[in-house]
Amino acid sequence: MHRADRHPSRRAFLDVTGATVAAGLVAGCSPDSGRADRPAPSAAATPATVAATGRHQAGVTLPRTAQRNLLAVVADVDSAVAPGPLLADLGEAVRSLTSGADPRLSGLPPGDLTVTVGVGPRLVRTAGSALPGAADLPRFSRERIARRALGGDLLMQICASDALLVPVVVAALLDRAGDRIRERWRQAGRRGAEVPVAEGLTAPRNLLGFIDGIVGPHTTAEQERDLWLAGPAAVAGGTLAVLRRMELDVTRFAALSVAEQEAVFGRRRGSGVPLSGGTVASGPQLGAKTPDGRYLVPVDAHVRRANPTAVGVGHMLRRSYSTDEPPGLLFISFQNDLRTFTATLSRMDASDALLPFTTTTASATFLVLPGFDRRRPLGSPLFG
Repeated sequence: MHRADRHPSRRAFLDVTGATVAAGLVAGCSPDSGRADRPAPSAAATPATVAATGRHQAGVTLPRTAQRNLLAVVADVDSAVAPGPLLADLGEAVRSLTSGADPRLSGLPPGDLTVTVGVGPRLVRTAGSALPGAADLPRFSRERIARRALGGDLLMQICASDALLVPVVVAALLDRAGDRIRERWRQAGRRGAEVPVAEGLTAPRNLLGFIDGIVGPHTTAEQERDLWLAGPAAVAGGTLAVLRRMELDVTRFAALSVAEQEAVFGRRRGSGVPLSGGTVASGPQLGAKTPDGRYLVPVDAHVRRANPTAVGVGHMLRRSYSTDEPPGLLFISFQNDLRTFTATLSRMDASDALLPFTTTTASATFLVLPGFDRRRPLGSPLFG
């Protein structure tokens, strides 16, 4: 991606400006807006800050409900650059930005800003070829990936409820890294409306209208089992991330009847309930049949083909974001075993009714580094 792509487009600026003006016009034209005794509207509460330091990096399970806006930046690290000092510098920048102490925020409150940093397989192999995260992703079907959009050495995932923070923060991080890195590709995304799926748990709708990310390791015990790396010591507390940018054939999918769309996913579009019944949080009953012997969840339905029990793997935590121009999805999964993703997608490749509506245009995997603090810089257990 060219350096010029780092700057917001004129269209994006006009979109934001237009939305702001429209909001002002609506407020100005409300029936009682001219009344002198009308109380002033209260300012929207700034989201609580999310600590950058700790056992795990923020931006995976914290905050519990993912922020609405994301920018993922993938870069290469110059071969002559030592990863340790670079990562330590980025960790300091993350701590300063998320605490609100960095002057480059220009007075913007950090709110629930999180920055999550990962390193790609090439860098991991310099620390140990047998380490988790040292393996590259294999190629799969329905991919149309330019060379620059495949792989990478460094991931910076910036998430915030306040969309204004995202370009400011990425500019600060790129400034801190300087000429030690070269950007490969980036993708912005946003979460759809959150839908309650269980007590204290929500999931967003995607561009196809379905609730996305219902199944996953949500409890502490499930996360210790399927999400966080237990060892070796240098990576303990980290996790493995997979990023897949996909174009969605929204027009062709929308032309299907609701019943046909639900058969593709294996869930009700409105409620998210599996076609086998239960609640939105219920696992699909894959053996359930109609009186005439047909599976309630079709054999090629997405929830059947991607079901962890059917695949024989653990759960992956998904934090997916919808994208524009062309419409699509930035799929992000976190797991402590890369096979959780690769075996799932291999099974989907064989027969999944959703895949014909997708084309993958970028793909990468990263070791999300363990948490850090003042005494233990980011990446130091691995590259110290």
